[in-house]
Amino acid sequence: MALGDDYVLLSDMENRLNLTRAEDRTRLAEAITAASRGVDKFCGRQFNLAAAPTARKYKPFSHATVHVDDFVSITSLKTDDSNVGTFGSTWSTVDYETSPLNGVVDGEPGWPFWRIEAVGSRCFPCFRRATIEVTAVWGWAEIPAAVKEATLIAAEEIFKLRDTPFGIGGYGDFGIVRVRDNPFTSRMLAKYQRNPVLVA
Repeated sequence: MALGDDYVLLSDMENRLNLTRAEDRTRLAEAITAASRGVDKFCGRQFNLAAAPTARKYKPFSHATVHVDDFVSITSLKTDDSNVGTFGSTWSTVDYETSPLNGVVDGEPGWPFWRIEAVGSRCFPCFRRATIEVTAVWGWAEIPAAVKEATLIAAEEIFKLRDTPFGIGGYGDFGIVRVRDNPFTSRMLAKYQRNPVLVA
């Protein structure tokens, strides 16, 4: 799955709800998308994997640390050491370290990296503009099981909103509402929450 794709398949929801009518599929697909984007907003991250490396710009947290979006592998790290708006200094892999170390959080493997530490004698330049350019494969190697299940629960709730007394004309922001307000989904996703990263 690519960045921005839904976290569960239409067939998964059809099987879960035992639906076979073709007229349900459009509304069900909309519910899945709303739930998937609700998970993104609740967690402050997304869980798919980019098809190829791309470059993103960041401002470092300090001379030693920069927080970035989730990535599984890094191609290059460059800095704007002269504050001129161009990233002319390429770092060697021995100049930085990615974390969480080994992709493990609380004993659970499979996590992406989201923090880069300057090591050795190098420091990240800190100016008012973005000074770091990271080229990486962004996202998660695999969607966590808890994310898939939370999406299924939220999508089912959203789909069934059509049966409420007042009905519903569109799903809008119901994804984040259903994810946030459901105690099961919010507990499932609590460990995956992070503050959204601002990308230039």
